[in-house]
Amino acid sequence: MPLPKLGEAQVGWVIQQVAEYIDSQRRNFRQRAVPLSSNQMAAMLPFFAASTLDSTRVAVLSVERVVNPPFYDQLVRMGFSPAALPDFAHMAAITFVDTVVSHEAFTDRLLFHELVHVVQYENLGLEGFANKYVWGFLTGGSYDAIPLEMNAYDLDARFAGAPTRAFSVVDEVQRWINAGKL
Repeated sequence: MPLPKLGEAQVGWVIQQVAEYIDSQRRNFRQRAVPLSSNQMAAMLPFFAASTLDSTRVAVLSVERVVNPPFYDQLVRMGFSPAALPDFAHMAAITFVDTVVSHEAFTDRLLFHELVHVVQYENLGLEGFANKYVWGFLTGGSYDAIPLEMNAYDLDARFAGAPTRAFSVVDEVQRWINAGKL
């Protein structure tokens, strides 16, 4: 089912709602999150700046789940199918700027994927990330077609294929930005 066509003001409203949701979830989970373990740091350091790893916090939820944004009801009223909207409770992990919340134990690949999003936030800022996420969803028509996700999946597959072959995620994300792919 195709996504509804939104006007410029509606898209602006959605972007604002997404940014506010991300910020509120970051504030909520940041206080419970912990620094990366020494094993996680060692595995990720060949790919990420030490400053990124030092500032990132992680939380693994055992009972609760990340809830969908409160504005989803409004999106349904705008014509979105509930099935078309990303369901946060069923995602392995979600990154809120520099705070990664997981519904399962972190594997190196899952952590890597989420750290790519941390780098995207560092490069784009919260508002820029929210803007690109919303536009990517609206133009791609699905979660899987969001360029920010495609970038993270592309890089995590590269990592999984050769976890000891170092490369700079910062450079790779910037390359996508420069090429207009994000």
